Amino acid sequence: MGAGPFRFQRDIVAASHRSNTTIGWLLASPLAIVLVLFLVLPIVMIVVVSFWGATEFSIYPAFQLDNYEFLFASPVTYTVFLNTLMYTVITWACCLLIGFTVAYFLAFHVHSLTWQIALFLLCTIPFWTSNIIRMISWVPFLGRNGIANQSLIGMGVVNEPVEWLLFSDFAVILAFVHLYALFMVVPIFNTMMRIDRSLLEAARDAGASGFQTLTNIIIPLTTPGIMIGSIFVVTLVMGDFITVRFMSGSQSANVGRLISNDVALLQYPSAAATSVVLLLTVLIVIGIMLRFVNIRKEL
Repeated sequence: MGAGPFRFQRDIVAASHRSNTTIGWLLASPLAIVLVLFLVLPIVMIVVVSFWGATEFSIYPAFQLDNYEFLFASPVTYTVFLNTLMYTVITWACCLLIGFTVAYFLAFHVHSLTWQIALFLLCTIPFWTSNIIRMISWVPFLGRNGIANQSLIGMGVVNEPVEWLLFSDFAVILAFVHLYALFMVVPIFNTMMRIDRSLLEAARDAGASGFQTLTNIIIPLTTPGIMIGSIFVVTLVMGDFITVRFMSGSQSANVGRLISNDVALLQYPSAAATSVVLLLTVLIVIGIMLRFVNIRKEL
């Protein structure tokens, strides 16, 4: 007799739990449907097409490894992937240096919230225009008769225009840093603003120098923001192709450019195979970065 009320209460709790679970699934279903339709299915289709065959005039469904065999047998593939990794590593290092410096200045040297917002918005002004416009704006500045060369000649630094300023790897990396540095500033600044200022005061009271405070408190606590910014920069640079095309003067290439060329030639299976390899490479790089820090608490 005494067990009846407890069983009834348990049934009510179980029914409430099932109801909450159902409501949770219903609330999550629209986003899940969107992700399946516009993320999962396209990736699945790319993987499927990467095994298809192609001739000069047609594409036919099949399951063969010809596209991957050709991709890994070509020395051009390894050269292009190494070039892509070079762009990625150098751009990441430059963006990290700039992003950390800017975020540190805004977080710890600008004490007025109004000025922090104003300076942060100032950093976002270039993003009010398209990437292509911001990228092409470097051409008249870096060109043979551009502002940079004219200034160097006028100051007597060089006697003739510097040729490698434009249509070179330097121009590509400069454009990458210009385009994607803000993606490093934002997460680092957000993480720095969450640091308890009493920790810094305690470090100063304990006699720690500014460098010791930076290396033992600020950098370790900022690591999640650094990792988030690194993921943004790495994925954007490795997938970019238009910047390499314009800023190198078509003299250099990355994996995105390789895919773009295959698409232009209607070689979709080959482009799909390259895309799959690029996707796996990006996932491996991100997986390695996530091994060093847990960013779930930051998200």
